[in-house]
Amino acid sequence: MTEFAGKRALITGGASGIGLATARKLAQQGARVALLDQHRDATDAAAREVGGLALVADVRDAAAVDAACAEAASAFGGLEFAFLNAGAGQVAALHEYAPSDVERLVAVNLLGVYHGLRSVVPHLRAAGGGAIVTNASCSGVHPTRGEAPYSAAKAGVIALAQSAALEYGPAIRVNCVSPGMIRTPMSELLFEIPELMDPFGEAIPAARAGTAEEVADVVVFLLSDAARYVTGHNLVVDGGLSLVGGGIDPVMRRVLALLAARKD
Repeated sequence: MTEFAGKRALITGGASGIGLATARKLAQQGARVALLDQHRDATDAAAREVGGLALVADVRDAAAVDAACAEAASAFGGLEFAFLNAGAGQVAALHEYAPSDVERLVAVNLLGVYHGLRSVVPHLRAAGGGAIVTNASCSGVHPTRGEAPYSAAKAGVIALAQSAALEYGPAIRVNCVSPGMIRTPMSELLFEIPELMDPFGEAIPAARAGTAEEVADVVVFLLSDAARYVTGHNLVVDGGLSLVGGGIDPVMRRVLALLAARKD
């Protein structure tokens, strides 16, 4: 497939997980891809893999994101697509989060997306339009035990995407994906605890966690012309988890118990 041949895209959090999986799929379809991440070695390696551009920046730094987006637009002669994917997580009881931890989670997950939108929109407008996808979470739709700040930030990401869709249509479409339990470097620790994920697999219709590639397929669809009449939508990619809202709760209850036991 060459639907994205000659097109130009930027992906934040592009060095691993869902970001890298999306970069691979876009590159396979002919796109030129700029990968923005804060880890130099991993970003360089990912960019080499997809034949793209490596950009090192922390999405919490508005000026750094501005500069990175400008560099990508200059190198490619413009930008038409963006996947604002960078995120960070943490698990603790709500009252045990340090204020600095909450500030970090909001800064990465919510302000990081805002910085990305603010930076890429002028470039997409200059190119005559395009499409943006933000990465939220099922936790932003149905808050998850132990992830209160993360859940709140991801709910904000959904609202930001919908607000941007209102403001920048029809030239720019803006949508959101909300993954459920996806096996990525950020969630890998959960899968390393013996039998921890068994209740989750037993509860949801898909009977398993998802993969980064499965979310990337949805992101590419939302960026593509096949979704040309889809904007302001939050597409949940969760294997049916939302149908059984408590599917992940037994897992997170045990995680919090394990964390509490370590403190005793």
